[in-house]
Amino acid sequence: MNKRTVSIVITALIIGTLIVMMVKSNIETEPIDTVFAVADSTTIEYEPGLEKGNTPPDFELSTLSGDMVKLTDYKGKKVILNFWASWCGPCKAEMPHMQRYYEKNKDSANVEIIAVNLTTAERGGIGGIEKFVDAYGLTFPIPLDNNGEVMDTYNILPIPTTYMISTDGTIKQKIIGPMDEKTINELVDNLD
Repeated sequence: MNKRTVSIVITALIIGTLIVMMVKSNIETEPIDTVFAVADSTTIEYEPGLEKGNTPPDFELSTLSGDMVKLTDYKGKKVILNFWASWCGPCKAEMPHMQRYYEKNKDSANVEIIAVNLTTAERGGIGGIEKFVDAYGLTFPIPLDNNGEVMDTYNILPIPTTYMISTDGTIKQKIIGPMDEKTINELVDNLD
């Protein structure tokens, strides 16, 4: 083997190891902090933001079919808030797992998947998104972030990025990178 081939193999191994370490660290869950109510327990106020325990920023977006999706309408459900684009390889790998999970659990687990398409980053426009949705048989809500406002609000850089939101409307976990069905099950099981 020549030196160039050896260098390429070593570089590929290092990159592969780093990706595995990143994905593994993203799926390890931390214990959920207990939230204590004040004397008047009728409402609990949570700090708005993007960190664990925060209430995520609300948004209202239209889907491909014209339905409106507003995040706060899902309070009381476990929410998998996913950000993706059709050209993204890890997103393509993740979508069949999300669809299988959704088909099995949407009714029984009090869970909803909201997969926000980063429409401003799309290369094939709305037609490309429609082809992707049809090819993968996706049936969960897919809001379109047509102007990139939600992407900016959530500071989305690498995709896929997913927020796991509990029934009280607060963030419990943020995952960067693709998830498989087993990981999704584990993460949802840790939501209250």
